[in-house]
Amino acid sequence: MQTLASLRKGQRAIIKHFSVEDVPLKLLEMGCLPGNEVSVVQQAPFQDPIYLNINGSHLAIRKATAILIEIELL
Repeated sequence: MQTLASLRKGQRAIIKHFSVEDVPLKLLEMGCLPGNEVSVVQQAPFQDPIYLNINGSHLAIRKATAILIEIELL
């Protein structure tokens, strides 16, 4: 199982699955939904947080949250 935390800068993936109870509502509102494409724009030192592009929205999430989101590489 690959997660959002395993993506590296420049890689793209499709969000496959996550538990709605574990992911903050704010991420859902910003487009972090199953079926949406996600790419890594930049990673901070020690890979936390991760700066993402999800369907044109840019957001940063913690690695602890990214581990909970399953993906499929493109």
